Amino acid sequence: MVWKILKSKSAADKKLIAAIRNIAGFTPSNLELYKLATLHSSIGKANSSGLKDSNERLEYLGDAILGAAVADYLFKKFPYKDEGFLTEIRSRIVNREALNLLARKIGIGTIVQFDSKNAHLQQVILGNTLEAIVGAVYLDKGYLRCKKFVIDKLIAPYYDLEEVVNSNSNYKSKLIEWSQREGKNVRFEIVEVKKAKNRKEFTAQVMLDNEAKGMGYGNNKKKAEQDAAFKTLEMLQIAEP
Repeated sequence: MVWKILKSKSAADKKLIAAIRNIAGFTPSNLELYKLATLHSSIGKANSSGLKDSNERLEYLGDAILGAAVADYLFKKFPYKDEGFLTEIRSRIVNREALNLLARKIGIGTIVQFDSKNAHLQQVILGNTLEAIVGAVYLDKGYLRCKKFVIDKLIAPYYDLEEVVNSNSNYKSKLIEWSQREGKNVRFEIVEVKKAKNRKEFTAQVMLDNEAKGMGYGNNKKKAEQDAAFKTLEMLQIAEP
C-alpha cells in the first residue's frame, strides 16, 4: 500500500517524505502539512483567502509545543530543581542559536523552500522551520507522538544534558572574556536591519582587532550578536560546533 502511494507521488514529494522519515522516524499521514512547514514566506504565494501561504503559523504552534515537550521532559528529569533552573535549561535547549544548529545537523537545510537569491536567509530560518515541522507533527500525529519525536529524535541524540547544565550559553560574554585574556580588541557592529511584515531581522558582525570574523543573525540585536559571537568562537576553535 505504501509503495503504491509513493509511486503516485512527485519526485519533490518523495524527497520530502524520505526526509521526514529520516528526521522524525515515521511516514507523514498528511504531507500537505509538511509542505507548508518547509515553505518560507519569501516565496509564499497568496491563497484563496488573500493570505500568503508560509510556515509562520505552524512555526508559532511548533514553538509552543516544543517548549511544552521540553518543559515536561526537564520537569521529570530534574525532580528536585526549582523553576528558575528548569526555565534556564529549557532556554538553552530551545534558543534560536541552538535550534538553528540542530536544524542544520538533522538536514532541515535540504528541504526548506526559500528565496535562494537571499544568500544568508537559510542561516536564520532553519530553526524556525524546525519549529514549524514540530507544529506539523503535532497536527498530523497528535501531542503524545509529537512529544516522543521531540525527545527521542531531537533532544536525546543531540543534547548532553550534563553539558547543557554546565555550559555557558552567553557566547558574547565568553568571546569578550577571551579577547581580554588575549589582549585583543573585540567589538560588535549591527551592519544591517531588514524589516519584514511584523518583525525585524538584524545582522551583526564581530570585529576582532579590526578584522571581520563571525556574522550572525537574529530577530533582535542581542540574538544577532550572540549568533555572531558563537560563530566567531567556532572559527577560533574556542567553542565546540
